[in-house]
Amino acid sequence: MNEITSIWPEFLQQQTLTALPAAAAATQPSFFAPLPELGLIAASGEDAASFLHTQLTNDVQNLTAAQARLAGYCSPKGRLQATFLIWKSGDSIFLQLPRELQAALQKRLQMFIMRAKAKLADVTEAHAVLGLAGEAVAAALAPWFPALPDAPYGKIDNQYGSLIRVADADGAPRYQWITSPETAIAAWPLLSSSLQALSAQAWRLSEIRAGIAQVTLATQEQFVPQMINFEVVGGVNFKKGCYPGQEIVARSQYLGKLKRRAVLASVEATGIAAATEVFSSNDPEQPCGMIVNAEADSAHSSLCLLEIKLAATEGGTTVHLGSINGPQLKFHALPYSIIDVTDAELSA
Repeated sequence: MNEITSIWPEFLQQQTLTALPAAAAATQPSFFAPLPELGLIAASGEDAASFLHTQLTNDVQNLTAAQARLAGYCSPKGRLQATFLIWKSGDSIFLQLPRELQAALQKRLQMFIMRAKAKLADVTEAHAVLGLAGEAVAAALAPWFPALPDAPYGKIDNQYGSLIRVADADGAPRYQWITSPETAIAAWPLLSSSLQALSAQAWRLSEIRAGIAQVTLATQEQFVPQMINFEVVGGVNFKKGCYPGQEIVARSQYLGKLKRRAVLASVEATGIAAATEVFSSNDPEQPCGMIVNAEADSAHSSLCLLEIKLAATEGGTTVHLGSINGPQLKFHALPYSIIDVTDAELSA
């Protein structure tokens, strides 16, 4: 790591970041958070878009510089190996994913490039990523971005980097600013004068509140995209053509109403690991689902997205964390409606 790329992690080590955002939410609902746990792959070359188009669940071929999209990478059995935020800037297409997955996923994608004129590069260390959320963000970002993307998954590029609006949470806009370490460090004092500087936990919690699931190392190859509502939030394009697992993903839609989905829940527990199983009172011996993502929202409780048999959430059934004797989950409405795509809609 050279001197330029090492300054961002060294800078972050010197900052004091609040760990529990809920404690501060009543007085400071708008925040920014560094996201060093996210990795970044840059795909370049004249065949980069067409290559990724054949690998990912979403349309890459028609991705414009003013857009960002969610996308997944599936195994041949249709199970998600990773979920991405993707965008195009300059001559490259960027794929953002958890850093713990990046090396293996990049190596796997590299295997399939073959004769395509495309290159994949790890550009994580050359960038700083900030997550920003709340109504005060627009004013805080004005020195660098006088105009903001006006809808989720819109993107603006300028000399200060890329600003992507992602899914809203709790009715408030959220953004990612991908920039150079030098720009992020220079912007920090002004940002922190109007926004609270929080840890990445705050951002992960906002992702859960937005209903956006992320595959991690613990949950690789556990879910077809629909099991975490990925097609509902725009991560799957059913008309784009083939990619690994595409037949199974499409068949899951053609079969009709899906029996497993991601739901939002709270529970009186903290330190909950992804892939922790949950159990229902109507079949206490067998798990009915598992935690996808979970974050503490207070000193004693957590908010989580979990994949579950929908039947286990109906008819007065109770669902418990870890075992039937574990703490009971309380379900909440997602910020979007679950609409199953019909056969007619897929073929339209």
